Amino acid sequence: MTADFALDIGRQALILVLLLGAPMLLLGLVVGVLISILQSVTQIQEMTLTFVPKIVAVVLAMIFFGPWMLRLLSNFSLELFQRLPDLTR
Repeated sequence: MTADFALDIGRQALILVLLLGAPMLLLGLVVGVLISILQSVTQIQEMTLTFVPKIVAVVLAMIFFGPWMLRLLSNFSLELFQRLPDLTR
């Protein structure tokens, strides 16, 4: 295994992690900003009002983007297993 091979696998893994986390993080960010704007306009400072909508948004994002995320993970795993014989050279 060469250093280039290991760096390529590491780069692909980091890109995969960013792609898998982005939809949930972005949706949580948007919902959080909207809730904070709503709180500042109405002057309601309830702590549960910030967490519950974000949790619901992240769960819905996981349900909606789940098949896509699973497909990315399985493609990455298959590619790693196909490249496994190259590690012994």
